[in-house]
Formats: sequence, structure tokens, C-alpha cells
Amino acid sequence: MPDFADFDTRHYRTVDVATGYDGWSSTYEDSVLDAMDLALLDGLTAPDWRSLSRAADLGCGTGRTGAWLRGRGAVHVDGVDLSSGMLALADERGAHDSLTRGDVRDTGLPGASYDLAIASLIDEHLPDLAPFYAEARRLVRPGGTCVLVAYHPQFSMVSGMPTHYTDASGEDVAITTHVHLISDHVRAATASGWTLAELSEATVDDTWVAAKPKWERFRGHPVSAAFVWTAPV
Repeated sequence: MPDFADFDTRHYRTVDVATGYDGWSSTYEDSVLDAMDLALLDGLTAPDWRSLSRAADLGCGTGRTGAWLRGRGAVHVDGVDLSSGMLALADERGAHDSLTRGDVRDTGLPGASYDLAIASLIDEHLPDLAPFYAEARRLVRPGGTCVLVAYHPQFSMVSGMPTHYTDASGEDVAITTHVHLISDHVRAATASGWTLAELSEATVDDTWVAAKPKWERFRGHPVSAAFVWTAPV
């Protein structure tokens, strides 16, 4: 697995995940484009979202993914996140049946209870992917699905940009960032019994450049990826 430090061009002060997302929570909704994750979910051909009534939303953040799931027929959605600041915003949004402050690698949620385990833009904060995929496998029923939207490793390496936010003082602050190759995902997921059903990648396009003009130099580069995994029946 590559070390993000070898690519880092920003060298911002770095904080842990809970501290970072607590600090980012008040401005997060204004700084993350739907093109990064929700648009990728919209474009997937699998799964049949209407058939997935119970979902575990891992790293649920402000509730964006939970609300998206509700709009596609999810009946029950439980959320887990490390950041109390993000959970407070998710609670205000009201898309989840329960919200738990916890780790996506050890959620405390009941096993074999969900049709879907879903996570968006969290994998770069995990030093090792295996515990996440193992926990997702534990959570879903036989035949269940795991969907992960990831910050694309190629973009991390080309841009040298960690996941970061601007705090109230105007300082840019990085949140602990790791690089996981596509093959790292495949290796970790298959070891936990998952089978890859679909992989989709989003690239920097007109939408991105309009929002971030300095990203013109990254036009055409992959920026995020969505993995759809299925568990055996």
C-alpha cells in the first residue's frame, strides 16, 4: 500500500478523524459536491435499491447518504460515525432510525441484520481496509450487499492533496489520510467473502471545474470510485 506522505504536497497540520470531522462539520455540506459520491450512486446499475429495505450507513456523516437511501425506498437506516459534530447534523436531518457514535470497523450493530452496508468517503481514513470489509460482511444477511464510495487513489497521488477543511481561524487542516489502491480493496473485500458486482469511477469534468477552477489541470483524472460487493447466499 502506498504511503500518502510520499505524495503530500500540502503538509498541513494533521488531526485525527473524530477531531477533524468535528471541526469540519459546520461547513461540510458546503464543501463536498454530490458529484463526488451521490452522483456515482445514481449511476450504478446494481444493486436494486428498492429491494434493500434495511441499511447500515457506516461513517454516516451529516446524513447525506441516509437521506439518499430514504429517497430510494430504504425502510430502516442505522447510522454510525466517530464524529459527534457530524452525528448532530445527521440527527437534525432525520433520515436515520438510530445514530451511534462508533467505529465503522466495530459498530456494535447486530450481525446478519441488514440488506445493505454502505459507506461513503471514509476509506482514506482507515490504515487497513480488512477490518471494514469484515465488519460489513458481519452486518449483512446472506446475499446482502456492500456499497463503498471511495476517494480515488490515483487522485490522491496525482494531486498530493489530503482530505482537509478550513477551520474557523482560516487554517487549512488535514485529516489523517491513507492511500488504498483498487487492488487493495479487491484483496481485502474478497478475503472477507465479498464478490465484486460493479465498479464505477468518476472523473474531473465540467461540473468539478466549474466548482473548483484550479482543478482544470486534473480534468479527466479519476476522482472517486464506487464499489458494489455481494455476499454469498
